Amino acid sequence: MINLGAILKSFIYLISSSLLYPVLFLLVILTLVVILYAGSFFAEWVERLRLQKCSPQELPQLLQGGRKTPSVSHRVNKYIDALNTIAKTDTAREAAVENLLQTSTWTLWKGMDKLRILVRVAPSLGLVGTLIPMGTGLAALGQGDMTKLTTDLVIAFTTTVVGLAIGTCSFFFYTVRRRWIEEDVKNMELATELLTAEIMRGKDEIFAAQKN
Repeated sequence: MINLGAILKSFIYLISSSLLYPVLFLLVILTLVVILYAGSFFAEWVERLRLQKCSPQELPQLLQGGRKTPSVSHRVNKYIDALNTIAKTDTAREAAVENLLQTSTWTLWKGMDKLRILVRVAPSLGLVGTLIPMGTGLAALGQGDMTKLTTDLVIAFTTTVVGLAIGTCSFFFYTVRRRWIEEDVKNMELATELLTAEIMRGKDEIFAAQKN
């Protein structure tokens, strides 16, 4: 008679054991991703440290007329360039400006998805990488193979450390960068409001001239 329980246990054990090396490989890849992201993060951090300080009352004056200013990030200045290009068109400028704002905001927040995934996935992979060697290590302990047990325990604990370290760094990057993006979105909305007001004022002047 076929022992269904033994077959299922063997199948689950085979699946669990086969996941160890993919998990280790993913942890190595995620470590490299975090290291590369740390370079771009600190580059932007240095850039923001060099921004000229200005009060909230002065910023609208600096952005008036679609002017770029060293008081905002390169993303905002790039957005201002796109706004100036739209301002030179003659048709559907209001719709184009609104679409540009929504698209730029969506793109910024979309760039945060990678960090959000790392915050969740890295500790989970570390936990998986811990439990798999623990199972094989306990099996080795039952057979009296202390060398195998020691090796599996080392893998188990190191994967936990790596997963938690990746998750912690990713959470730090995510928290700080979210604040930067919120600031950039605010400045983009301010620049959009100023440009929209100028467009409407120009239309009013044209209408008044035609009426006279």
